[in-house]
Amino acid sequence: MLKLYGLPNCDRCRRARRRLEASDQEVEMIDLRRLADQGGLEETLQHFLTYVDWSTLLNRRSTTWRNLDDAERGDLDQTRAMALIKAHPSLIQRPVLDTGTEVLVGKAVDDWPA
Repeated sequence: MLKLYGLPNCDRCRRARRRLEASDQEVEMIDLRRLADQGGLEETLQHFLTYVDWSTLLNRRSTTWRNLDDAERGDLDQTRAMALIKAHPSLIQRPVLDTGTEVLVGKAVDDWPA
């Protein structure tokens, strides 16, 4: 089963889910904010980091990113970026698709394998 991580109100996440389901893929949608509230975000982030670099996970185009002050955005490394993401799950580049053998982050839905 595929795991699709995102936010319920994210258009790209909804489009990704529809596309995967239309190609008869079994998809579990996981809300990143709910995951953070339940304490599972850190483990999930560590899993993501085995497949992709932290800079790929960080969405520097988001409204949340723009609303951070310069001190929070400056001199980022993996540790600081992960702390920001844990505090603000909407900073994760969405959608994130975990196929079991790879993690695809924020790619255009049309580029994903059907």
